[in-house]
Amino acid sequence: MASTDRLRQITDALRDSEQLTVAELAALTGASDMTIRRDLEVLAEQGLLERFRGGARSLLLRGEEPPYAVRAQEGQDAKRRIAAEVASLIADGESVVVDSGTTCLEVARAIKERRVTVMPLSLHAANALTGAPQLTLLLPGGQPRPGELALTGPLTEASLAALRFDTAVIGCCGLAPADGLTAYDLADAAVKRAAIASSRRVIAVAEGAKLTRTALAFVAPAAALHAVVTDDSAPGAELAALTREGVTVRAV
Repeated sequence: MASTDRLRQITDALRDSEQLTVAELAALTGASDMTIRRDLEVLAEQGLLERFRGGARSLLLRGEEPPYAVRAQEGQDAKRRIAAEVASLIADGESVVVDSGTTCLEVARAIKERRVTVMPLSLHAANALTGAPQLTLLLPGGQPRPGELALTGPLTEASLAALRFDTAVIGCCGLAPADGLTAYDLADAAVKRAAIASSRRVIAVAEGAKLTRTALAFVAPAAALHAVVTDDSAPGAELAALTREGVTVRAV
């Protein structure tokens, strides 16, 4: 198991169980006790857990999103495959709004050399798109969230309401056919809804694991999405359920 995958597994297990011993985590991941102790030190430095003798307890609430720095290191190959697929769906000349989040950042990078007009909804993506020779960059107003640097608030929503996009590329924290697209942060959910309302076509991007999750804030029903691009780890039953909702599904 790759170290980033193991760190996420440890984080998720601790959040579900609140606290676990080194031996329990070693059995769960198949790693040695020494490796688990090193992993716990890394996660403790990131503020995700508190160490105690022989184990650790989570500092994350169950409804809380892991920090951006952790998510940025996870599933990078899958995110790049998703981004490349999304880029293939966008034609030259389109106007595109690109949501915040680590997968959407890869989408921004994938379309940087294209002849498109793009409004990024995070400073990470805005920085990635700056200086592209053919691309027209539009910047919204708003207040960046610490770490995430996602732009939120009335200024962001007003910027979106003033425009009409061909395509919205929307990230999510959860996407379940029954519960729709959801986010952990209420302000982020409001911006996603505004982006969807201002776009002719909506493409949701989500790693396979997110298709079994539901976060706190409702964004939109699954039927509001035109397409979902995910990776090949996505559960077949969830993909079939999205297809029945009329969503075009691409697992790459």
